[in-house]
Amino acid sequence: MNRLSIEKRAQIIRCLVEGNSIRSTVRITGSSKNTITKLLIDVGQACSKYEDETLRNLKCSRIQVDEIWSFCYAKQKNVPEKKQGSFGYGDVWTWTAICADSKLVPSYLVGSRDAWNAYQFIQDLQSRMAHRVQLTSDGHSAYLQAVENAFGGKVDYAMLIKMYGKPQDEIRYSPSECIGTEVKKIQGNPDPKHISTSYAERQNLTMRMGMRRFTRLTNAFSKKVENLEHAVSLHFMLYNFARIHRSLRITPAMAAGVTNNLLEIEDIIQLTD
Repeated sequence: MNRLSIEKRAQIIRCLVEGNSIRSTVRITGSSKNTITKLLIDVGQACSKYEDETLRNLKCSRIQVDEIWSFCYAKQKNVPEKKQGSFGYGDVWTWTAICADSKLVPSYLVGSRDAWNAYQFIQDLQSRMAHRVQLTSDGHSAYLQAVENAFGGKVDYAMLIKMYGKPQDEIRYSPSECIGTEVKKIQGNPDPKHISTSYAERQNLTMRMGMRRFTRLTNAFSKKVENLEHAVSLHFMLYNFARIHRSLRITPAMAAGVTNNLLEIEDIIQLTD
């Protein structure tokens, strides 16, 4: 990897974070698939470490959480019998949290959509907050115990449950129509005006647009869950620290008071040195 110049590595990373697959990045940059994958691993690990150390004592007030589906190796129905039940084969869910004010993503987790991963995710989120927050999630029941275990009574927590109409055959790949919502106040005194998951759901679209591995109905899905984790780490590093948010006119990390500096792709790559 040291044979590649910083400019060449930056070109590869720019391709990956703009929604290109590994193979299209090979065609664009002329680098080998193994070289690109090795760079992704190195940068992903460095980004994960940097984010874990930097995103601490955050002064967020309103947090929204959600989960986004993807799959690795094969779709769940096509996973071989001997690999059934093993994480990294079939359905994979990425748990994300977003600050409604700064748009910072303080915590994320690639895992299964179960109670254990909900606990790990919410526990990590709580450990990064400097004070009491208002938290909104969807109606996934795993959040209930996870929030109670992580925050105790020191949170204003509500669920926003969306109700959908019956699916229609002619819109197979589109979501059913949302016909209503139900708000459940779980703990504390959440402000009704700020009980929402809209920013978290919009972040899901940002992920699908920015990471080729999340694109539906293609063969660009991750073959190894570890590489998916590295791609997610890189994505949120760029999102938090190196990309100007259009509505904020600064990066989410700057808006949250984490840093005063705008990172460049070259700065992120140098974290591997």
